Amino acid sequence: MARINLLPWREERRQQRQKEFFALLGMGAVGAILVFFAIQWFVGGLIDNQRSRNNTLTTEIASLDRQIRQIEELDRKKARLLARKEIIERLQASRSMMVHLFDELVRTIPEGVQLTNIKQAGRVLTLSGVAQSNARVSAYLRNLDNSDWLKDPDLDIIEAVDDQRNYKYEFTVRVGLVGPEDQGQATTDQEGWES
Repeated sequence: MARINLLPWREERRQQRQKEFFALLGMGAVGAILVFFAIQWFVGGLIDNQRSRNNTLTTEIASLDRQIRQIEELDRKKARLLARKEIIERLQASRSMMVHLFDELVRTIPEGVQLTNIKQAGRVLTLSGVAQSNARVSAYLRNLDNSDWLKDPDLDIIEAVDDQRNYKYEFTVRVGLVGPEDQGQATTDQEGWES
């Protein structure tokens, strides 16, 4: 005998499938939400880690900038100290130069020549004076040229001036100075003591 099922099994099956579909849909949504939060948590951790590294780098950069400024300040101090040292060494080397220079000026002046003005600009002396004749000025230039402390005399001006009964010749000479570093300190000290 055949059995006939009069229950609406198709309707039941459709409802069963709908329940399964919504259950799967709910689990998929929950899974998607969990995956979203997991990704967000992971990316947030990476961002926090990078921020921490950036903060560390910023702190280190600031520290290095301070050290660079200190080094630059030390370099400036070093340059100033070296400049002072160089000036002191030059002064030390040339401290007896003026004595030798005036001694040499006295030795080179021939009879009949008088100096009226001496100016120094760096390593150049400008000597102004009066002579009895042109020959006396020439002799003075030769003496300056033969000097160990003076070099390259250059006659700028010579002119005759009527001085009530006789003529005088006013002259201006530029001459270079020879420093101790040019001659060697030992030689200059020897010459100073021998003379």
